[in-house]
Amino acid sequence: MATDGTTETQIFDWLVLVSENYSPIDFMLIGENFDRFLEGALVTLELTFIALALGAIISIPLAVIRAYKYPVLNTIVWAYTYTFRGTPLLVQTYLIYYGLSQFDAVRESFLWDPILSSAWWCAIIAFTLNTAAYTTEFLRGSIETTPLGEIEAAKAAGMSHNTMIRRIVLPSAFRRALPAYSNEIIFMLHGSVIASTITLQDILGVGRWLNGRYYLAYEGFITAAVMYAVLVFLIAAVFKRAETRWLSHLRPREAAAR
Repeated sequence: MATDGTTETQIFDWLVLVSENYSPIDFMLIGENFDRFLEGALVTLELTFIALALGAIISIPLAVIRAYKYPVLNTIVWAYTYTFRGTPLLVQTYLIYYGLSQFDAVRESFLWDPILSSAWWCAIIAFTLNTAAYTTEFLRGSIETTPLGEIEAAKAAGMSHNTMIRRIVLPSAFRRALPAYSNEIIFMLHGSVIASTITLQDILGVGRWLNGRYYLAYEGFITAAVMYAVLVFLIAAVFKRAETRWLSHLRPREAAAR
């Protein structure tokens, strides 16, 4: 047992020597702090997927309003989507986190202590409003391009307008929007790095902390980049399987056969 312990110590010391003196990055230091990166990954995933879920719920009725051009409401929804698609997510996050605190009415409201004074909640609000605007617009496009045959079949079956939207139009639009939505998820994951600018310790925030604490140039950033790349790979793999399952009927028969 003593020999095994000595061997492990020697191996560890050799790895430290290589990491500090011969490797382009200090991988041992990264390993020692990897638990922090995992905690940062949890924060990143929470922010990203909670915002995506809330944004998706919000976007469905807004997309219907845009696609069928309901009077008055259509103009309001257009103004909302144009505003959040036309301005950077960083600016939106700063306005909510730093800007709202400048108003006495906000600080004295019942929402201040539990929500608006919290960086986590401010990030959720900004990310949700941003992704809802983008999701609304590409879902609107999917609704508007619903095959005419499906609409005529629903009308021939005697469906009301609302029933047709619920049972025919939206399910068809969801399937055809999958490729665009996979890109939105990836963009939202990348955009979540903004959380590190308002004190949250997400993946990038941990990378910046590691570099700052140990006066490193890029170990923290490289680790963060690799973790984001792994998450993107997993997301792309999930959506590829989903597209294969739900969109295979839209592919040409020759491509499907291959």
